[in-house]
Amino acid sequence: MDAPHFVKYVQQQLIDEYGENTVGRGGLKVVTTLDWKKQEIAEKAIQDKAEALLKEGDANNAGLLALDPKTAQVLAMVGSKDYYDDSINGQFNVTTQARRQPGSSMKPIIFTAAFAKGYTPSTVLYDVATQFGGINGTPSYIPKNYDLNERGLVTMRQALQGSLNIPSVKTLYLVGLDQAKTFTEKLGYTTFGKEGLGLSLVLGGGEVKMLEHVNAYGIFANNGKKQNVTSILKVEDNRGKVLYE
Repeated sequence: MDAPHFVKYVQQQLIDEYGENTVGRGGLKVVTTLDWKKQEIAEKAIQDKAEALLKEGDANNAGLLALDPKTAQVLAMVGSKDYYDDSINGQFNVTTQARRQPGSSMKPIIFTAAFAKGYTPSTVLYDVATQFGGINGTPSYIPKNYDLNERGLVTMRQALQGSLNIPSVKTLYLVGLDQAKTFTEKLGYTTFGKEGLGLSLVLGGGEVKMLEHVNAYGIFANNGKKQNVTSILKVEDNRGKVLYE
């Protein structure tokens, strides 16, 4: 089967809409968004790069997803290193089903929430060690930068450009956890309501689905306009009647 994870992803959407019997026996004709040339490139990238990256990350599986940011159409989807490898649960689609910590790639999302609240790239923060919590028995949290250095006064632009952890946590503190959660939901994230949120969210402490995370980044490339992820362009029944377009 070509592009098996994508095929199963589309098939499940069709079953949800038309029922298993119609999908299995109804002779539907389905036009999808997949770009086969890009799919081949994506599959080759996983074949060529996965082993080295997995060894570096002490992991056993990998996935790759490409969306058109203007339309949020799925152009390529590789849901695992090998769909037919049961030892890595290959049929599990890591691009749509898995929840993974996104690391510092969460920072632009939270800084955008700050800008939406009225802060600007020129807003100044103190990049110095700061304790959050630790009052009246609450847990304390003291974030540190990746290089363990502190830079004093920095702008939000510098903090984001340098991926500085301390001012990033302060940015989330200024936004507020509840408002940050509401903002992420506007961008399409659905996983943060299922876990307790903390200030480490901006450093990737929460878990996201790749499909939602990629589409959120697509909003930046689409001048702030969000599109819903699409994989199906047209569905016809066995008589040529258009059921969806």
